[in-house]
Amino acid sequence: MPVEDVNTHAWTVYGQRQLARAYTPPIPNQMSWAPWEGVGPGAEILGDITGRRVLDIGSGAGHHAVHLVQAHGAHVTGIEQSPTQHERAASTHADVQGVQFAQGDVAEYLAQAEPFDAAYAIGTLAFIDPHRALPALRDGLRPDAPLILSLLHTDLHGRGPSTEVAPREQMILLRDDPPLPTQMWILASQLWEDLLTEYGFRVEAIDLLRHPDQDAPVVYQLIRARRLPDRPARVSSRPRRNRPPVAHAAVGVGAILVSEQGILLGRHRRGTLELPGGTVEAGESFEAAVVRELGEETGLIACPSDARLLGTLVDHVDGVLRVTVGALVHAWRGQPASQPDESVGEWAWHPLDQLPDGLFVCSAQILTAWRPDLPIDHTPAHFTPFAHVTPAATTVDGMA
Repeated sequence: MPVEDVNTHAWTVYGQRQLARAYTPPIPNQMSWAPWEGVGPGAEILGDITGRRVLDIGSGAGHHAVHLVQAHGAHVTGIEQSPTQHERAASTHADVQGVQFAQGDVAEYLAQAEPFDAAYAIGTLAFIDPHRALPALRDGLRPDAPLILSLLHTDLHGRGPSTEVAPREQMILLRDDPPLPTQMWILASQLWEDLLTEYGFRVEAIDLLRHPDQDAPVVYQLIRARRLPDRPARVSSRPRRNRPPVAHAAVGVGAILVSEQGILLGRHRRGTLELPGGTVEAGESFEAAVVRELGEETGLIACPSDARLLGTLVDHVDGVLRVTVGALVHAWRGQPASQPDESVGEWAWHPLDQLPDGLFVCSAQILTAWRPDLPIDHTPAHFTPFAHVTPAATTVDGMA
């Protein structure tokens, strides 16, 4: 049987037994968040609820809801999963103005109801999966509405709360009948705070409520939270002006391919020898640019996942900021060949210990960023490696 169905069954049996006994708890003089009177705060932690719509989650016999109506002028709706518990409240308090009782699942109820101004649960939210209850409560409360939760912290056996979001067996103890097994989410305070934060609440305080007899093992935790305001679905952006920005930077990529014969270099029509690469296009990732340029210049086919980015090299050329991203391509298909209408061709493999003179400066910078021991002269550039390469930024000076 699903966990929450186990709990519904237990509370249905409990409610049936209380109906058979014709037992109705008295309306309290003060709100109590633990089973012991006089421990902890009262209804004031809900704020001013006069004339406000308040949700009682797991309202049971309805006595707390009636207290808030009669003593504080609230309009209270009690939602109860157990049909017999709902029957107890609805039949006993049918003539009370300002309170109504609904029977059903709290998440399903909130999906159809108008948002409430406040909500509370006295020992009951622990019977519902928090990953289901908390998002429903966020959607079912108005922005800045308080949510007050009284939850079991340490049970009758002295077992403290769990640090993982999982239920465990607990018993509902009855005076003259066998105990009823349930499944409860008895979670550590920090875990409740993390969950509430995840689902759009701000936790304002968490207090532990102890039995007046200090030797009693049972401890409750009282959580005061508040529903955060709605955020815009999208944050807007706009340009500073209608004219396009003045170009002052060039961004390119270079690819290192290593085979048994060495590294792949091609000759530019202006005479320099260089790695496959070129300019990054708008909206293109560096890996995608590496693969595209490799295919366009050499005919080799690779996937973006085959390109491991090394880092960024930054230098200046005649007042223009130049950013070059080097990549090591570890897999490809095909044989390199000159491509029509490309400015670089005559592709060939060169052993690392027999590199030719006349390397294009960006290619030289990429190679020494990859292998600082290579004896290559070039103008310096600031190299910022990506995390998987090495953690420290440095300056690639070459041998000059």
